[in-house]
Amino acid sequence: MEAKVVYLPKLSRVAVCGGTHGNELSGVYLVRERLKTRKKVEEDELVSVMTVMSNPRAVQQGRRYTETDLNRCFTHATLSSSTSDKTPYEIVRSRELNSQLGPKGSSKAVDLICDLHNTTANMGLCLISYSDCDWICLHIFRYLQRSMPDTPVRYIHFDLPISEAYSLDSVGKHGFAIEIGPQPHGVVRSNIYTMMQQGVQHMLDWVHLFNSGTQFEGGAVDLYTMVKNVDYPRDRETHNIIAAVHPQLQDRDFCLLHPNEPLFQTFSGETMMYKGPEPFYPFFINECAYYEKGIALSLARRRNVEIPSIQLERK
Repeated sequence: MEAKVVYLPKLSRVAVCGGTHGNELSGVYLVRERLKTRKKVEEDELVSVMTVMSNPRAVQQGRRYTETDLNRCFTHATLSSSTSDKTPYEIVRSRELNSQLGPKGSSKAVDLICDLHNTTANMGLCLISYSDCDWICLHIFRYLQRSMPDTPVRYIHFDLPISEAYSLDSVGKHGFAIEIGPQPHGVVRSNIYTMMQQGVQHMLDWVHLFNSGTQFEGGAVDLYTMVKNVDYPRDRETHNIIAAVHPQLQDRDFCLLHPNEPLFQTFSGETMMYKGPEPFYPFFINECAYYEKGIALSLARRRNVEIPSIQLERK
């Protein structure tokens, strides 16, 4: 019996964005390089590719953000709220990006947004998306896995409705963040930069193949659906952190964490065990930028998802 093929519209407009966090330098320098060597908008008969520096003020200052986290400003509620002279720069900037790349949820939005990020966690290359059934994003993920066999490539699913999706990539009809680490913030490492550069090029190659009519065969992929975040242990009175990630867990992103395995080590030297009800896969372990958000690590379930064959829709 012939396998079912899902026919999807052409990806006419793609946006590659970097510098959403101004101190995540692989994306900053990749966008600068693209803007230096190419037009701001590259166009050919198959696709128009726009390159965007998302948060130029934060990039100029070498900071994650200037007033508030831009990558938390793209919910429908934030984009539709009223503004004044005292509105934080990043909220104003989110409106500008929504106008340029969206509007979010509309037929005018760009077809695909790829937003570039770095993490201090040992996560390799991850695609982060709000959908576990966006066949475009999942096929790109599968293509990157096959095109970069020496790189750990994973797919993280944040299970949120699109109205509550808070990051820049949610503005497009399809979208994901490429998150690569480990790399310290404010630093660019050549191997991490090269990994990002290759990932972006493979993504654009896939778009060209899809728009030219190539059929991509279906199959099974593994993805990680985020379950919850875990904060550091804190002093009840001062709320100061009293422990660090345990050395046996540090740098072991996506390695299964079982109940009663070491989770934290207190500053007095005691080991605190993971007391969860079931094993989960940790990621964003000890991410530098998440100290302010009260997140020591995130936990996910690994799932196997069957994706259909896809091809450009027939006219």
